[in-house]
Amino acid sequence: MPALSLAFIAATVAWTILSIWLSLRQTAHVARHRDAVPADFADALTLEEHQKAADYSRARERLERFHVLAGAIPPLVFALGGIDLLYNAVAAGTPPGIWRGVAFLVATGLVGAIVDLPFAVASAFGIEKAFGFNRTTPARFVADRLKQAAITLIIAVPLLAALLWAMRALTGLWWLYAWLGLLVIMVAAPTVFVRVVAPRFNTFTPLEGALRQRIEGLLERVGFRSSGLFAMDASKRSAHGNAYFIGFGRTKRIVLFDTLIEASPPDEIEAVVAHELGHFKHRHVIFGLARGALMMLAVLAAFGWLAKQPWLLPSFGVATHDDAAALFVCMLLASVVGPLTAPLSNWISRRNEYQADDFARRAVGAGPMVGALTRLARDNASTLTPDPLYALVHHSHPSVPLRVRHLREMEATA
Repeated sequence: MPALSLAFIAATVAWTILSIWLSLRQTAHVARHRDAVPADFADALTLEEHQKAADYSRARERLERFHVLAGAIPPLVFALGGIDLLYNAVAAGTPPGIWRGVAFLVATGLVGAIVDLPFAVASAFGIEKAFGFNRTTPARFVADRLKQAAITLIIAVPLLAALLWAMRALTGLWWLYAWLGLLVIMVAAPTVFVRVVAPRFNTFTPLEGALRQRIEGLLERVGFRSSGLFAMDASKRSAHGNAYFIGFGRTKRIVLFDTLIEASPPDEIEAVVAHELGHFKHRHVIFGLARGALMMLAVLAAFGWLAKQPWLLPSFGVATHDDAAALFVCMLLASVVGPLTAPLSNWISRRNEYQADDFARRAVGAGPMVGALTRLARDNASTLTPDPLYALVHHSHPSVPLRVRHLREMEATA
């Protein structure tokens, strides 16, 4: 077996084992702390609510372990000759050229979607339903999946065709032109999502009344201009509450889940919005885009070098020299290198969350922010006792106890 494919198989197995081990650590740690509410939250959560969060976390981790195992199967099969088999199957029904390559890449994506589907069903109609969070129907679930697939194809097919054309026509510098094109897409994506994609799934109603006036007062105090404040009908799918800020320039908007509005008092909703504004004020989105652009440049440059190496495709048992097959092998290799960057990315994200929390504290006070975090943890059944190592690797947000402690420390030293 060629050394490259052997190394890929070893890395895939190693990541799978590591992921399962971390998940088992998380499950065990949560179970050990199941029977006592953390002291700082003894007045805010009942033991029953704390135990529900522990059981919910453990159930999700059990399902995720099976998902990780199932997700490792396609890459291993591809590394053991599956790429050539799939390519030949696609080639039998498509003419040679760019569109054959597009069809092959779409087929590889379909394999992943088929593996993921049973776990999405089990999550929505098993775990989420059992814990009282699922509100979607089978019909809506199927409709959502079909719409997601259609939107993905509408976007992906022309992009893949353009990328494969660039690999043929622009030879050595195709990766640089691809990067420039993807930069434009990255900047345009939030606007497209807001105006085209999101309305296909949810209804966005302008926020009205006293809550709108309160949030507009906050926006004025911090010097933020928005294209609108909206409530989203998240409750037709889930009982989970949240909020988000999205967009650039004139398309900036703040979206509150209707579940959040129904479950939270106005001062806590204001704190949640202030937190989202903190991300904007600290330019986390801009810096995140810049980091993503640099990472994408490095990845595409590596793809550009790898794709022209004569040993790349034979290392994975691929007889064809199609650019699409080379691109897919590059993506496979990236899938085992990418996890190396996750701890750093998550550390940056956790730092950003602390900064946004502190901005909210200065804007509305620590009390409402602590109340909002505690209520969201309770209502969403988020565990207050994650395993530290698991959190270090996987969590993009600090745990609620750490965030509450940080807020209180900042308030005490202000």
